[in-house]
Amino acid sequence: MPEGPEIWRAAQKLSNALEDRKVENISFTFPELQEYESKLANEKIISVEPRGKAIITSFSSRLAIYSHNQLYGKWYVRERGNKPETNRQLRITIHNNDHSAYLYSASDIEILPEDEVDKHDYIKKLGPDVVHPDTTIGDILSQYKSAKYQNRKITTLLLDQGFLSGVGNYLRSEILFYANVYPFYKLKRYSSEAKQRLAKASLDLSRRSFKTKGITNDPEIVEALKRENAPRSEYRHFVYNRTGNRCYKCGTNIEEDKTGGRKVYFCPSCQAE
Repeated sequence: MPEGPEIWRAAQKLSNALEDRKVENISFTFPELQEYESKLANEKIISVEPRGKAIITSFSSRLAIYSHNQLYGKWYVRERGNKPETNRQLRITIHNNDHSAYLYSASDIEILPEDEVDKHDYIKKLGPDVVHPDTTIGDILSQYKSAKYQNRKITTLLLDQGFLSGVGNYLRSEILFYANVYPFYKLKRYSSEAKQRLAKASLDLSRRSFKTKGITNDPEIVEALKRENAPRSEYRHFVYNRTGNRCYKCGTNIEEDKTGGRKVYFCPSCQAE
């Protein structure tokens, strides 16, 4: 599933191609949405905004498209009429004078009045956005300190969009490693200093991933590995999906465990119990 940094990059591409431009043609493949094609055609797109793992596309008619990529959804932006080659199922097509935007494979799509966006069941429950430039370390730390979450396992909590909006499976493992914490405690067992490290890691790595197109590893390590012609999969992350490979910090082999049906990757030395 795309995580916050990927959704922000997708929204940025959509914004650059669509914002402040009049829609010439728009089409939906879901029959229940097709009545809106005539209502949105010839309207101007006012904004494209990421919300957690969803994107809100707002129109001058005061209607908005809510789209959640879920596991497989993906937006493509192309020059007008240049359709991407993909086996995915097309859901939305938007054309203006210069560009075309295509949403594939997503199944959670709604048309909402603008004033109901913040009341949407998904949107209204979102925690602080780890990529949003206005989110502060204090916003994140207050979540880690909140009594509401202290009896939750950290591995489960980091996937809860009501706790931190935008964190997903790869960011979870990377945050826990970067904060140098054992990954299998309930939140209440971590010290105040550990929670401060977790809050900092949550912001730093999410924003780093947004800026670097998905790379969370230290820039110095990345550059050293690039000089050795290492593939991107080898230098992208500290621990995520690196089971059996050596930790870049201490040389211990990375391990994995499964919690809630999803894998957590960690260094048993750097993140010792």
